[in-house]
Amino acid sequence: MGTRLKVLRAFKALHRTRMDVFKEDDRALTAARFKINEEYRKNKEETSEENINKMIKMSSDVESILRLNVIQAEHLSQETIQLRPRKSLLLENVPYCDQPRTKS
Repeated sequence: MGTRLKVLRAFKALHRTRMDVFKEDDRALTAARFKINEEYRKNKEETSEENINKMIKMSSDVESILRLNVIQAEHLSQETIQLRPRKSLLLENVPYCDQPRTKS
């Protein structure tokens, strides 16, 4: 696969993840779009294959961190924050229990 295609795929993956992670948050969507585009524009003249591959790897790592570690939260009041985790983050729901588990 050509380098240009790899860069384009990484760019699109970041934007798809941005749309999912910051869904319904226009301010965060705009800021993330601006930052992604700014970083790609800043490096568009890079010709070193090694540097380009490092940047593609970094882009992939950032996309993964956004997808796996960012949860939306909304301030509802001075003392209340509502979390909006994405379904892809809800892998296992284990009820909290104060008592330690006993071995069976």
